[in-house]
Amino acid sequence: MTPRGDTASEAGARTTHQAVVVRAPTRSSQEHTASLKKPLSSWAFLGPALLVSVGYMDPGNWATDLEGGARFGYQLIWVLLASNLMALLLQNLSARLGVVTGRDLASACRAEYSRPLSFTLWVLAELGIIACDLAEVLGSAVALHLLFGIPTLTGALLTSVDVLVILMLQQRGMRRLEAVVLVLLVSIGACMLVELCLAQPSLAGIASGLRPHLTGESLYVAIGILGATVMPHNLYLHSALVPRVSPGDRRAALRRNLWSTAIALNLALLVNLAILIVAAAVFWSRELPVDDIRDAYRLLTPLLGSGVASVLFAIGLLCAGQSATVSGTLAGQIVMDGFVQLRVHPVLRRAVTRGVALIPAVGVLAWVGDAGLMSLLVGSQVVLSLQLPFAVIPLIKLTSSRALMGEYANGAVARWSASACAALIVLANGALVARTVSLHWNTLPWLAALLAVTGAMSLLLLIRVAIVTLRSDQRASLSRDTNQPPHGSDIGRRAAL
Repeated sequence: MTPRGDTASEAGARTTHQAVVVRAPTRSSQEHTASLKKPLSSWAFLGPALLVSVGYMDPGNWATDLEGGARFGYQLIWVLLASNLMALLLQNLSARLGVVTGRDLASACRAEYSRPLSFTLWVLAELGIIACDLAEVLGSAVALHLLFGIPTLTGALLTSVDVLVILMLQQRGMRRLEAVVLVLLVSIGACMLVELCLAQPSLAGIASGLRPHLTGESLYVAIGILGATVMPHNLYLHSALVPRVSPGDRRAALRRNLWSTAIALNLALLVNLAILIVAAAVFWSRELPVDDIRDAYRLLTPLLGSGVASVLFAIGLLCAGQSATVSGTLAGQIVMDGFVQLRVHPVLRRAVTRGVALIPAVGVLAWVGDAGLMSLLVGSQVVLSLQLPFAVIPLIKLTSSRALMGEYANGAVARWSASACAALIVLANGALVARTVSLHWNTLPWLAALLAVTGAMSLLLLIRVAIVTLRSDQRASLSRDTNQPPHGSDIGRRAAL
């Protein structure tokens, strides 16, 4: 059945769009032919999973993990573990959508929902990418300041040129880009492993953190950890990066993808756990408040008795910012191409996104100075959590549709588990908004009123998405013929790359 909103003119536009896609950066024809002969190679799935996992170790994660450990000790370890389980489930669903349908989540949403609703989902996805970009800007700027003494404001502006390096690597092939990301990930892991050994955390404290426990004060940081761990733009990205395979290879491909995703995300989990545990062992145990990432840098050396501790911390932070920039750049192209079928030059697209992210970063740095960095970093991750349901609910619907997924549609366990994740995210976000409104109602009534109105509008929009999602099960809105090129992002079709 033809998707809603499709017309002859749109079909023509899509034909034109596909012609543009062919000219987009791809591997050579020899590499492409070789990849089709080995569609189920391990790296074909592990590479995309690693590209996705870098988003789970970005500076926003560092900020939330650092604040969580320094303020609440080992108390929020269970939040990291629960968030990682959600991420494993949702990322697997995202990759399943790409493998079975040959579409990315953004283009699937465009075909499934009406134009106004899909446009709204696109705007929200862009806001999430900008929030993630903001964390990358601030984290990289702080790392440059710590390592080389570059002023934070100058460092924030310098980060705008990273797109040139990424695009150069992308032109040389996705394998090289994945290899660079792998080097950065190994660097981050090595830095945090050394920090963990130097910190000598309490095993009893770590075990106590496995018991679910939240207070009103820790709720905000817990929501930030959730938003930093389960990132909405990664759901769009993973569905586009996984390889396209023949129908006979789908089941084996899904198994390979499951293991690859589990390996990559659990490696990211270990890094996040290391950051939180080091913060708890070094700062919380000594009752030292850490209100800034730079405080952690300055205190690590005297507290751990090793000058290498601070340097490794800054190197890891810089690697985290630069590696996350890769996933942000790719996700931005996929989201824009999939939702609105608008292809702009990658440099222009990245410049716009980074420019918008620089506005709050530069504004805060110029107005209140470096003191506002930590709050801005954690706040950016809370924004990601607030945007998350608008990606999760369509993903659950699409992967549960037998008209779309056929025999690979979600079973009862996967469907109910994913729905429980979505409900938990919505409830946690609602609790956060309600608590924030109540705290500021007397001191900052205009802010409380703005949050209340924004929260109510978001809830109404979320209800609208849910209703449309339930009703749309009655029609088959997408084709499952993977022999036809998808109408979404061509980046995803590195697939087979």
